Amino acid sequence: MEIRNIAIIAHVDHGKTTLTDALMRQTNMIEEGVSMDSNDLEKERGITIYSKNTSVVYRDTKIDTPGHADFSSEVERILRSIDCVLLLVDAQEGPMPQTKFVLKKSLELGLNPIVVINKIDKPAARVPEVVEMVYELFMDLGATDEQLDFSVVYAAAKQGYAKLNMADANIDLSPLLDLVLEKVKPAATIADKEGLFLAQPFNLAYDNFLGRLAIVRVYSGSIKSGSSVIIMNPKGEIRTAKIGKLFSFFGPKRKETDLVEAGDVVMIAGLPNIDIGETIAISADQTQLPAIKIDEPTISLNFLVNNSPFAGRDGKFVTNRQLKERLEKELEVNVGLKVDFSAGDQYKVFGRGELHVAILLENMRREGYELQVSQPQVIIKEENGKKLEPFEEALVDVPADMAGMVIEKLSKRKGLLQEIKNHNNQSRLVFEIPTRGLLGFRNEFVVATRGEGILCSRFVGFKEHVGEIDKFDLGSMISMATGKALAYALWNLEERGALYIEPNTEVYEGMVLGNTAKGLDMAVNPIKGKHLTNVRASGTDEAIKLTPPNLITLEGGLEIMKGDEYLEITPKSIRLRKQILAEIDRVRAGRKA
Repeated sequence: MEIRNIAIIAHVDHGKTTLTDALMRQTNMIEEGVSMDSNDLEKERGITIYSKNTSVVYRDTKIDTPGHADFSSEVERILRSIDCVLLLVDAQEGPMPQTKFVLKKSLELGLNPIVVINKIDKPAARVPEVVEMVYELFMDLGATDEQLDFSVVYAAAKQGYAKLNMADANIDLSPLLDLVLEKVKPAATIADKEGLFLAQPFNLAYDNFLGRLAIVRVYSGSIKSGSSVIIMNPKGEIRTAKIGKLFSFFGPKRKETDLVEAGDVVMIAGLPNIDIGETIAISADQTQLPAIKIDEPTISLNFLVNNSPFAGRDGKFVTNRQLKERLEKELEVNVGLKVDFSAGDQYKVFGRGELHVAILLENMRREGYELQVSQPQVIIKEENGKKLEPFEEALVDVPADMAGMVIEKLSKRKGLLQEIKNHNNQSRLVFEIPTRGLLGFRNEFVVATRGEGILCSRFVGFKEHVGEIDKFDLGSMISMATGKALAYALWNLEERGALYIEPNTEVYEGMVLGNTAKGLDMAVNPIKGKHLTNVRASGTDEAIKLTPPNLITLEGGLEIMKGDEYLEITPKSIRLRKQILAEIDRVRAGRKA
């Protein structure tokens, strides 16, 4: 069977999963109701977190897609294993930051994308304009003449149809599949199939029984399970290994096989220390494949054992050893993550942004882990005597009357306005801003735009440090007692700032209950009850009505926490606390500092 290898790439929520699901349903690979987003977190958030392999069989041709993902560290590796990309663009929103990121990577690798304008059934779809915007984006990214001559398909993945001209009838997705067969070259030539076995892992998986699994693209030759192979790493070191089991993909499922051939995307078990970008070959004389570079992390934070007064109440895994083992297991498959284990009592974790770390923390929380994390800090590098820090391109969509306020706020955080466009009373602003400036801004942005703004960003590289960033920091409202928070006490505290807890929440000394508008920390008593007497008076029996609190979420907590605070994460609760719990100890530490 002939093989074509493609990847589906796009900005978050432009329809990658919907299109993949529709293609698999129409080629009878999955039943109705089954989706590629199989992880609980993916279903809840509506985003694709882990790249996944699948394949469809159409006209006796196997079309492999070795992953569609919203996480940049996943996308880069996938592009090395395929011959063409389907670039999905929303017919209303047009190209967004991640569209630019994934397209730039695919053009650099010399791939010729097929552009799919998705969601053409939207009432606000502006198809001709979006096609023009995509063309401009190709030009901006330095596409070659051949790449600029891209094919365009118009689709509504949710409705399950695609067409080559807007005037065509809405039938099914076969026009898209036909175009893939026409435009994408076969994954392997006769010469490739007859050559010596050569493969490269672009992704990793883990199995409790089989250990580490390598997901590889076979570039030439064929191999059987049980064969001995040579593994070459980018440093030029060579080691031998033996292939345990081979799996090929049929739809979203893996199927054990005895033989794999050139062009296929397969999973190999039995190579315990295999890493992304290494070359698997038969002989040490074979030419090594170019290494796959993975972008480095941009933020760091400390993971440590939960030592709050409420520690050990909810979690199954609460010890330092269990935390270390879980992080080691995560490193097996999460290549965008790095961990420094040298400190012993706490582990420094380096990630590709707040969401990247928040996904790991949410998964650990659901598995029964209890831990604390410190405030995320951006990674500062030094090169040629200059301090460098990570920068991001931030794209903001807001109603036109709010644009001035957003420009003012981001300019204070050292953001530089690159571009402004107005369309139908909406403004699109493009900024280049240090990652430090965006940390903690999203909450403020949602409040300032009353929930009407959209903020997306992408990492663009390390640039010269811009110096101190002036942020208005809110103070913390800190509990001075342990017990249950009472509505009467919280009612009196509301005028000082926004609360993070509801009445009847258990609190302890040093726990952060809310923020204070004046920017100074304040110790308060949330368990103080109403003083009761037998004297009746008008006004004393008024019903207490509390403003709904801003309950702390994982991402929200990582954004609002300060340098002297920890975010306490347990399976049932997320709490913010001071690192030093007792007020007198905090005062002493402040004097020493």
